[in-house]
Amino acid sequence: MRIALTGAWGQLGTALDAALCAEHTIIPLDRDQIELGSPATVERIVASGADLVIHPAAYTNVDGCARDPGLAYQVNALGTKYVALACRRLGVPLVYISTNEVFAGDAAQPYAEYDATGPVNAYGRSKLAGEVVVRELLERFYIVRIAWLFGGEQNFVRTVLRLAANPPEAGLRMVADEVGSPTYSVDVAAAVRQLIATEHYGTYHVVNTGAASRYHFARVILDQAGYTALPLQPIRLADYQRASTPPPYTPLANYAGAALGITLRPWEEALAAYLKAIGDSR
Repeated sequence: MRIALTGAWGQLGTALDAALCAEHTIIPLDRDQIELGSPATVERIVASGADLVIHPAAYTNVDGCARDPGLAYQVNALGTKYVALACRRLGVPLVYISTNEVFAGDAAQPYAEYDATGPVNAYGRSKLAGEVVVRELLERFYIVRIAWLFGGEQNFVRTVLRLAANPPEAGLRMVADEVGSPTYSVDVAAAVRQLIATEHYGTYHVVNTGAASRYHFARVILDQAGYTALPLQPIRLADYQRASTPPPYTPLANYAGAALGITLRPWEEALAAYLKAIGDSR
């Protein structure tokens, strides 16, 4: 199968390419090939002659989205519209990568696939708009929500390791009242590989099993990386000033994927695998 992959050199795109290239022909579409906010994206993807399109590319800087919600909407909502229109022209399915931030974060338990959405920030609103347009334009699609992704060069795990190597004078502090689903890009890519073979279209939560606060996530990173003696202070979201307002509680529950036999390992195991991978690469 010929698979067009947007954001091919990004954190998830790289993992998807590695997971799929042995069985499929990957057509990489990164910034040099398409500009997501431009209608020209439609013709560029149609010209690829793809049998399937996977669309992880997005404006994912949540604080940047808060500062410029118009740009967020242009890239994440209209950009996804252009990708979906190309799929419609080609008559092929789309895998749209969405986010936990489409939810409000005020639930008492992990969000299921068809729970009511209600994003509280510009990034979440723009990604939810992408979901709406996919459902509006296509009959065959997979909406794959992920969360707290790590696996490339820039992510929360790398940030914690960088801070641990050169701790600030005030010490390390992490938010204890923001809870989510830490998720390894390699595991997401493996799950997407399984999912596209099923042709069971719909909405899926593809996250590693379990949940953690930013504080607990950071503590486990430090411990697994050998910084067990390094102090870490819990703080509140209200104490951490930033442009965007993150939803405070967005663990995702995997019901739809699990029904097909698609489950991901606990996030602590995935983290250990990632730390080993980046350690071996040094």
